[in-house]
Amino acid sequence: MKFGDIIISVVIVFIILLIIIPLNSVIMDILITFNMSIALMILLLTLYIKEPLEFSVFPSLLLITTLFRLALNISSTRLILRDGFAGGVIETFGSFVIGDNIIVGFVIFLIIIIVQFIVITKGAERVAEVAARFTLDAMPGKQMAIDADLNAGLIDDIEAKKRRKDIQREADFYGSMDGASKFVKGDAVVGIIITLINIIGGAIIGSMSGDGLTIAEIFDKYTRLTVGDGLVSQLPALLISTATGIIVTRAASDSNMSQDVIKQMMSQPLVLIISGALLFIIGSIKGLPHIPIYIIAALMIYMGITLNKNIKIAETEMQQVEQKEKADEMKKPENVMSLLKVDPIELEFGYSIIPLADSRQGGDLLDRVVMIRRQCAVDMGLIVPVIRLRDNIQLDPNEYLIKIKGIEVARGEVMIDRYLAMSPGNLEEINGIDTIEPAFNLPAKWIEEKDREKAEILGYTVVDPPSVISTHLTEILKRHAHELIGRQEVSNLIDNVRETHPSLVEELVPKLLSLGEIQKVLANLLREKVPIRDIVTILETLADYAPITKDVDMLTEYVRQSLSRYITKNFIDSKTAEVITLNPAIEQQIMDNIKQTEHGSYLSMDPEITQKIIDNLAEQIERLNTLSGIPIILTSPIVRIYFKKIIEQVYPELTVLSYNEIEPGIEIKAVGMVNI
Repeated sequence: MKFGDIIISVVIVFIILLIIIPLNSVIMDILITFNMSIALMILLLTLYIKEPLEFSVFPSLLLITTLFRLALNISSTRLILRDGFAGGVIETFGSFVIGDNIIVGFVIFLIIIIVQFIVITKGAERVAEVAARFTLDAMPGKQMAIDADLNAGLIDDIEAKKRRKDIQREADFYGSMDGASKFVKGDAVVGIIITLINIIGGAIIGSMSGDGLTIAEIFDKYTRLTVGDGLVSQLPALLISTATGIIVTRAASDSNMSQDVIKQMMSQPLVLIISGALLFIIGSIKGLPHIPIYIIAALMIYMGITLNKNIKIAETEMQQVEQKEKADEMKKPENVMSLLKVDPIELEFGYSIIPLADSRQGGDLLDRVVMIRRQCAVDMGLIVPVIRLRDNIQLDPNEYLIKIKGIEVARGEVMIDRYLAMSPGNLEEINGIDTIEPAFNLPAKWIEEKDREKAEILGYTVVDPPSVISTHLTEILKRHAHELIGRQEVSNLIDNVRETHPSLVEELVPKLLSLGEIQKVLANLLREKVPIRDIVTILETLADYAPITKDVDMLTEYVRQSLSRYITKNFIDSKTAEVITLNPAIEQQIMDNIKQTEHGSYLSMDPEITQKIIDNLAEQIERLNTLSGIPIILTSPIVRIYFKKIIEQVYPELTVLSYNEIEPGIEIKAVGMVNI
């Protein structure tokens, strides 16, 4: 054991033994002085801490000091009743308080005990009880706030654990204070009982001792000793009870109590001036002591005027410092590094759309943007970067635009006082302003609010302006998701997988594949709207096939086959898939023109043949467009990625699947074939 632990153990055992072991008056004087010193030190310590948890040992210390005080009470009572003398400290305190009039002195002593018991002790006990109750009630809310900050990325795991620990410590502290305050109350009650025992017992023993003292002398002697004993006991108790009240009422602050009191009491000089003026008026009342009141009033007015001048001087100096800093900043070379930063996603809008983004005006666009990020994480498995919203006076009032990495990729217009009504087919015409829905380029109308119910009854899909913007933004994010995933985002995803599958990550990165290669595979998947939420399956597949090939395109195809269930669910709505197939001759020609290099493979085909394939595909799509919509293109696994690259520039939204990416339970119905 450490030396400090041994000392504490010895002290506690010694305090308990004090109740039994008789002490002489010299040792009693030393222990009483030590008791008062400890109580004074505890009181001062509570004044200088900034928050209660800095003195978390206080409840235990309160119990120990109370026990020590009771042990001294018992020992002093033994000396008073046995020897009629309990040391110089007790006798001096008793004589000082009582003086020449024993009755007045005893009354003063009783008042001190009553103040200690009813005011200080009772109040501290109640405050501790209420603080414990409110602290426990507030715990769930504080825990939820920590979880919200953690989920929002405002704090990390280490900070969250620290805050949770502080909340638990705070609850334990106030719960302990609630219990420890009961000891203080019990100590005050015992002090009163011991006082009565000392007086009555002393009178009985004094009358039976045969010292020749009269009854008056006996009562005088033992009353002085009792008052002295009570004072040396109750004064430390009063100090510690006051410290208890201070620490349970102490609010967390950046400074100690004395600094807070001075700063907050002196923060309003006008209050001091008004108070001094009122004192001057009160001091003019006949019969009151004018000089003391006038002195205090003059002092308060002087302090108020002085503080007011100092505050104005401080404000002037602060303004001068700020102006100087601004001037110095203007003289510094421009920091161009901040200008090089490009926001991943930006949503800019005209001034008429500002109310939709301002929560103070009832706008919920910011909340919708948060939900869009959550939805993208669920649908695509991608953590979308923070979306920057800003107004742009260069835009038309009702116009907005979306930027990806600083470049405009989409633009739209809304009418904030109308609703957008979209018709799913040949429905009855309604009054409105013709427009195009920006997300899917569908014909629509801007209708007034009074026509909203009629449009919904007729079968129109009616949405409000914030929904138009958020839907458009969601589609743009899905369309450009492959541009938003970089090496850092991939590293974050892999770190998340490492917590549950450390062996998988250790085998794959960086032994088999680098972060850049994994990023290219994930970008290929997102480019064709294949979600990467099942990142474990993706990494497992890469770990299986990376020893065979480092070709990113081939690795992507292997991963797509492992995600066949996801792909089937995403692109095929029913049990039957209507597809356009490729002529085997075209597939063979594509395979014959695949060139292999050390950096991967690429397709080298005659441009005329490529154009013929695209033209024939266009004919097939145009023929089927009026029948059942644009079908899926179905190819063999080897050809899929290269055929997708052939048609990507002309038909970027066209879905191209391979036979291995469709689940066995799906019926394939060929509705066309691409020929040359």
